[in-house]
Amino acid sequence: MKCNTLFAALFMVALASTAVAQHNHAGHNHSMPGQAMASELARPVAGPHGGSLKQAGGVQLETVVSQGGIQMFVYDRNGRAVSVNQGRGAASLRVEGNAKRYRYDLLPDGKGGLTAPVNLSQIAGRQIEIDVQLVGIEASSGQPLSLKEVATVPASEMQLAAAAIARQKICPVSGKPLGSMGDPVAVDVNGQRVFVCCGGCVNAVKSDPAKYAAGRPQITVATSTAADAQAIAQQKVCPVMDEPLGGMGTPIKVSVGDKPIYLCCKGCIKKVQAEPAKYLAMVYGDQKGTEEVGSAVAAASALNISVTSSTQADAALIARQEVCPVMDEPLGSMGNPIKVMVGDKPIFLCCKGCIKKIKADPAKYLAMVYGGGSAGAVPAGTDQVRAGIFKVSAEDAPFIAAQKKCPVMDEPLDAMGGPYKVHAAGKAIYICCPGCAKKIAAEPQKWLAVLAQQGVNAPTLR
Repeated sequence: MKCNTLFAALFMVALASTAVAQHNHAGHNHSMPGQAMASELARPVAGPHGGSLKQAGGVQLETVVSQGGIQMFVYDRNGRAVSVNQGRGAASLRVEGNAKRYRYDLLPDGKGGLTAPVNLSQIAGRQIEIDVQLVGIEASSGQPLSLKEVATVPASEMQLAAAAIARQKICPVSGKPLGSMGDPVAVDVNGQRVFVCCGGCVNAVKSDPAKYAAGRPQITVATSTAADAQAIAQQKVCPVMDEPLGGMGTPIKVSVGDKPIYLCCKGCIKKVQAEPAKYLAMVYGDQKGTEEVGSAVAAASALNISVTSSTQADAALIARQEVCPVMDEPLGSMGNPIKVMVGDKPIFLCCKGCIKKIKADPAKYLAMVYGGGSAGAVPAGTDQVRAGIFKVSAEDAPFIAAQKKCPVMDEPLDAMGGPYKVHAAGKAIYICCPGCAKKIAAEPQKWLAVLAQQGVNAPTLR
């Protein structure tokens, strides 16, 4: 009873604010005849279900946006719930940055509201614009009700954690990439979450929270000593310049957490300080290289690569291609050209020695033969909508226009709220929705090859 009285009081305050606004704008009502348009309250007011309240046609409309869809609740002037069992409506939704609108039916849900059940989890954190039309609401005197609302789709706890892990990148205790030791572990440090690579690092954070509160490993710089000789011999080269350690004087020792990285000179220190996770992976992350090789082999298998000798029927294609994409030698200069079929696309080579190169990186050579040369470069991106999924910028526009469709879903890039940009073996691929990112991350070479078969040369990342 007390709860209903409190809601009623809130509604009366909201209505009073709206009434003042309407009085100040007397004679300027632009709604269509016979239609009640919702007016914004002077200040946002939260409704009983946590949504936003607006007035329309003498009633209050509450809009609730969740990852599971859109809900509408109706109340009278006294804050009492109005039955919507005979009501129905439609919600027209537009995602920020996308001109396309999506229409969903609002129907009674048996719980006192009108609901449009739609999965909005893929646009969590994005702002949406909603146009609502309701009919059959008894308390509105038979008038249709209209509402315009702008809301942000809330992110789930899992998505918030994933975004925080993507920002932090590395364990502040061990210096290892988060995720390299299984699921990262969250530790509360003065009310904020710091992620560590494994349970073994938790006590270190708890014993010295001030040291690890920033979520970044401590980076120290020193000149290497004789005690580092074995580690230097094992690392061999500087990960920044790819120069032999010792070739430019005594190596510099940069410790990221408890992991030492040896550099050829002081000029490389800033690079490691700016991107410690990148250089830790280069020195300690052998697994990544293995995964990339496996991905390329899998892609080759998936694309059904076959090898034969060319025949007279291939003469026109050989004349058009002119040179071997591996050796840049004229086709025919080393005997009868070799014909390698990558899917349904032929690539002609100068000799059998080039076959391995095609099998190892089919996307690269398909792009060289069919992709019209260099695709240019685009920024890697900084504004993430989810871990590893980036918003596009004006520099991406020509490449989005060239790619046109998502390689995973074969849908227009703007069909599902996109386009978005993901990284694939040093190149950018554009996708229609965040849900496609996992497939590209799992098999980057495969999807680069798919684009290359379509004549699209993915731009490199810079």
